[in-house]
Amino acid sequence: MSVVVRAESLATVEDVWFAYPLPDNGRREVLRGLNLHLLRGELVALVGTNGSGKTTLLRLLAGVLRPDTGIIRFDGRALGDWRRLDLARRVTVLPQQLDLPVGFRVAELVEMGRAPHAQRLFGATQADERAVARALADADALDLAHRYGDELSGGERQRVLVAMALAQEPTLLLMDEPTLHLDLAHQVAVLATIRRLRAQRGLTVLAVLHDLNLAAAFAPRIVVLDDGGVGADGPPDEVLTPALVERVFGVTVDEARLEDGSRHLALRL
Repeated sequence: MSVVVRAESLATVEDVWFAYPLPDNGRREVLRGLNLHLLRGELVALVGTNGSGKTTLLRLLAGVLRPDTGIIRFDGRALGDWRRLDLARRVTVLPQQLDLPVGFRVAELVEMGRAPHAQRLFGATQADERAVARALADADALDLAHRYGDELSGGERQRVLVAMALAQEPTLLLMDEPTLHLDLAHQVAVLATIRRLRAQRGLTVLAVLHDLNLAAAFAPRIVVLDDGGVGADGPPDEVLTPALVERVFGVTVDEARLEDGSRHLALRL
């Protein structure tokens, strides 16, 4: 199956296969003929079991990995045709874990996100300063600007990481479990910020999430990775059915309708 490349598509993944080499000269296949398209300004949650290829897909879209076969296009051009620096100015990855350098204040950390746009070896340009100020404000991190990175709580740290990503001024924001290690209140706050920023900045966002109910509440489109490809793709109510959850995740859930009409998946013990 091939992807239909629409005029409004920002990124497309066409029949992509990818495997990691093993020490015994074998290969561990992760993606098998995967097809996907991301539209401009779209907000998509990516879900699947551990090892299903979610992080691998993000790294392929960012150009960090190259597919064994198939092609990935960004903004109408094959990813391999982009200069690394030009791509870095347009695509940002927020990884699961990122150790902040010690001894830097938050404003300095966010300025590091401007690296792909650097025009001089030392010192920030006026454009850099404007981008950093806007990123701090948009990520609700202005109050943290003069704090040191190692003083931050988990929720504060995540706001700073979002600000660092925004300072890069990307078109495509790839997020690998942005709510990892956060309590529920901070998970909701981070996802609400991302959803607001997507609308404000016209970003295309692809976010890996593990909590299916949180993913359904966060994104209007869910992509489920299964068996090396896309097992389901569409609105949450159509995709996250009890049958699919049992088939893909191997657990039994019941669905309930809340007073506001929204649907909730409850684990059947």
